[in-house]
Amino acid sequence: MTQSAPFPGFDGLMSLSRREGIDIRPTLLRVLTDLYVQSAAHTREEEQQFVELTSRLIDEVDDATLAAVRARLSIYPHTPDAIARRLALRSAAEQQPAQAATIATHAATPADRPARPATEAEQRVAALPMQPDDAAQISDMFFAAAPRERALILHNLAEAPLRPAVRIPAPRAKRAIETLHMAAYAQDAENFTAELGDALILATATADRVVRDPGGEPLACALKALGMSGAVFEQVLMFLDPEHGSSVDWVYRLSRLYDRLDERTALVMIAAWRGATVANARAKYRALLHDDERHRARAGTSHSARPAAQPGTLPSRTGTSR
Repeated sequence: MTQSAPFPGFDGLMSLSRREGIDIRPTLLRVLTDLYVQSAAHTREEEQQFVELTSRLIDEVDDATLAAVRARLSIYPHTPDAIARRLALRSAAEQQPAQAATIATHAATPADRPARPATEAEQRVAALPMQPDDAAQISDMFFAAAPRERALILHNLAEAPLRPAVRIPAPRAKRAIETLHMAAYAQDAENFTAELGDALILATATADRVVRDPGGEPLACALKALGMSGAVFEQVLMFLDPEHGSSVDWVYRLSRLYDRLDERTALVMIAAWRGATVANARAKYRALLHDDERHRARAGTSHSARPAAQPGTLPSRTGTSR
């Protein structure tokens, strides 16, 4: 190809990876995928380059890497058809009807999806948990997406090889639904947020972000994970935030989304939000520890710079001796 590759020095790194004891192919595939999904759109040349480079790595990486890449691309709205077929994902052409009219009217239910026997690689990675860094990227991608893209992400999560969060125990979920219903009716967003975070084991900041999100899709996922009925969910939409609840189109769109949303997909999003909290905490404390090490290094340097006293000599004194 005549175009410059989006990953400079790729061929040289591939040669390096073939040397004994060095295998950077998993890292290369992860980096290529991360770079690709960071952009909302790509030119034809960029897509061709991604397909060419990724195709050379897919069959040469371990199952954990393949699972992470497949999960990332399964929720990305613009995964190239060639790569989607290689990873047994739905192609962009198959996704287009759902993307054009959103999941509310065109997404297939689980019963509508044709059964497909899992490949050997998919069977091996099916039980792998979601890593914190992957969870953080999925969470960020979901919150940053527009309503149609969010609908498509949720549609694709139904078949993504990601382990969902454990279902909330029925007694706790029932108690939470009653509390949330009353808080929404009283327009008490503060207590509503606190109860939601406690019931779903979400960080306070995450629960607040879910409740205050203007699109409403995160709230739909959270309440579906609790098993709230569609009728109660509609009442929550109308009463919790009167400004949004007065919009018939907004309530209707989310109500349709809620009807199509399955519990497993909602629990996958809960797992992503929890994992994102872990990843953010790791990044925060990693930075603090790095600063602490720098201070220690400086202190050690200042101590080592002092000249050592020679054996048999006394430390020098300043001032007039008697």
